[in-house]
Amino acid sequence: MGTPGKPDRDAESGPPTPTVAERVELRRVQQGLSTAELAHHARMSPPYLRRLVEDGSFDPDGLARVAAALGTTYDELLHGRADPPPGLGEATGHAYLARLSERECWERLGTHGVGRLGLRGDQTPVILPVNFLVDGRSIVYRTEPGSPAAVESGTPISFEADHLDDARSRGWSILVTGVAESVTDVETLSALTRRTGSRPWAEGRRTRWIRVVPREVTGRDLRTR
Repeated sequence: MGTPGKPDRDAESGPPTPTVAERVELRRVQQGLSTAELAHHARMSPPYLRRLVEDGSFDPDGLARVAAALGTTYDELLHGRADPPPGLGEATGHAYLARLSERECWERLGTHGVGRLGLRGDQTPVILPVNFLVDGRSIVYRTEPGSPAAVESGTPISFEADHLDDARSRGWSILVTGVAESVTDVETLSALTRRTGSRPWAEGRRTRWIRVVPREVTGRDLRTR
C-alpha cells in the first residue's frame, strides 16, 4: 500500500503508476484551477502547496484538504481511481491493426453484451449505451417507448462494440451500420425476451424492441507480431 507522496510502483507487473503529486497536478489541470486557486480552496499558502507537489511530501491532513478542494477523495488521490477507464495500458512494440472479416466480427460480438448506438441528433450526433443481443446477422436491443433510442423504422443507425485488454495492450472494435427496424412480431418478441442477456441493466419499462438491420459490418483487431 502506498503512502502520501510516494509512487505506487510494481516493477514486476508493469510500468510505474502516477505518484500522488502527479495525480494532484492532473486533477488540478482537469478542474481548470491555478496553483494559487487550489491553495486557496485547500486553505494553504501557494508556496507551501508548490513545495508539497515538488517534494511529494503530502501529510494525510493536507492531502485530505487538497482532495476536497479538487472535488475528489483522499483514497483516489492516494491510490488512483477504483474504476479507471479502459485503455490505460502502455503500448506494446510491433503492434498492428488487422481487418476482421464479417464472420470474425459476428464471432467477436457473440450472443449478447453492451455496445453503443450512434444516432442523428437535432444538432449533433448522439451516442447511447445499450444492452444488445445478436439475432442471426443483426443486432437487437430493447428500450423505453419515447426514449432517444426508440427510433422509428427506416432511421439510419450505427452500432459499435469493442473489447480492450489493458494487460496485453490489445483489443478489437466492430462497427455495424444500417437502418433501424421495429420488432413487432409476437413470437419473435417472446423468443427474444426469453433469451439469456435480454434483461437490460437499467430499470424501466423497456418494452420497445429495435433491430439494427446491417448494411455494412466492419471490424479491426489490434494484434502484436
